[in-house]
Amino acid sequence: MVLTHSLAELHPRVEGFLAERVERNVQASLLVHARAGRIGGKEPLFAWSADEHDELLFFAMRIPPWPLLVSDLEEEQAEALVERWLAEDPEVPGVTGAPATARAVARAWRERSGGEVRARTRQAMHLLREVIEPTPLPHGAMRVAQDEDRALLIGWERAFVRDAGITPDAAAEAEHTIARRLDLRSQFIWQDGAPVSTLSVSPAIAGTVRIGPVYTPPEHRRRGYASAAVATACHDALAGGAQQCMLYTDLANPTSNRIYAAVGFRRFADWEELEFLR
Repeated sequence: MVLTHSLAELHPRVEGFLAERVERNVQASLLVHARAGRIGGKEPLFAWSADEHDELLFFAMRIPPWPLLVSDLEEEQAEALVERWLAEDPEVPGVTGAPATARAVARAWRERSGGEVRARTRQAMHLLREVIEPTPLPHGAMRVAQDEDRALLIGWERAFVRDAGITPDAAAEAEHTIARRLDLRSQFIWQDGAPVSTLSVSPAIAGTVRIGPVYTPPEHRRRGYASAAVATACHDALAGGAQQCMLYTDLANPTSNRIYAAVGFRRFADWEELEFLR
């Protein structure tokens, strides 16, 4: 197993490995941002293991203050990863990944640290290859977010983090997150007289575009804005050459699961974030 803080030392096949499965899309897009210098002053940590043919078995990464993000792996690999990782990053706050992987890493951490583990979020992953247009469409239209929207979007990002139960440090990162999306022109607003809903669109990785987060403030909900924004973003992504779109939904939120299914998303796998309590 190899651990490194250096992007230059990453396994030469890591991008291909991450592109093989859509479940690795978050790692792939974060790696794109890291290579482009878009993660601020944070020093990422990476780990991977390869077989005798130098084929990658798994890949793990963490960009503080976020939790450890791990591709699918076996129980024994989780134990070896945790042992090596804690020697370099003892304050890792948690793990995210497919449920079996996240739980294997959490078990290894608990056995080694004596701490407790708590489920922070449980999500479903969905794929869309053809948009079902919402009917009726709400008033308004989607536009690219502009610099004058910055303060509003930072507030909305913090509200989203709070509502979704994401790691609290994410709220502190809201300014940087919104700044990055504005620079990339990847943040969009549904405008109905005034801004009423927002979403972001991640760069295409192996033909897959990830939509989200999607946020509508409470006073503008139940009017179809989020459905229309997501449908529009997916239509534009597919028209631009993407093969499919993906997004995550909170399993505890039946409304989001229902409205995204209505525009063509189909659940294909689950995802968890587990918090480490010391």
